[in-house]
Amino acid sequence: MSAATELLLDAYSRVKEAVHRAGERLDKDALAARLDPDANSIGWLLWHLTRVQDDHVADVAGREELWTAEGWDTRFDLPVSGIGYGHSSEEVGAVRGFDAELALAYYDAVQEQTLAFLRGLRDEDLDRVVDEAWDPPVTLGVRLVSVVDDCLEHAGQAAFVRGVLERTRS
Repeated sequence: MSAATELLLDAYSRVKEAVHRAGERLDKDALAARLDPDANSIGWLLWHLTRVQDDHVADVAGREELWTAEGWDTRFDLPVSGIGYGHSSEEVGAVRGFDAELALAYYDAVQEQTLAFLRGLRDEDLDRVVDEAWDPPVTLGVRLVSVVDDCLEHAGQAAFVRGVLERTRS
């Protein structure tokens, strides 16, 4: 396995640790709580980062998202679509009604698919252009790092919200 692949595997394992720390043992109410009427909830943040990872990695891997392929869309049964990008405050508030067990199970399934994809990469694969809509065009390596960055950022936000909620409920 190449050093680049090992580095990506390590980065994605850190996402999993952060996601689980932010979400474990939270009930539906805690996941849906918002610090103010327009703030993102922990549930939305975890759902969104998982949807981004699922969507983006499925795209570069040339496979269907687990969201639909494994019926996660039906299990969550949300009144919103997409991956959360550009969601209004109302749409963010509609991402609710599920517990941490479901959110983390979906994340773990996406994570396993991601790791399987990463393990099959060679160094030269990282230079493959996967999105020509940008200038410069986005390579696989850049896309994979972008997903890690986005996921860690949102997991950190979820951890922050959790910390505030725990302090105010104590």
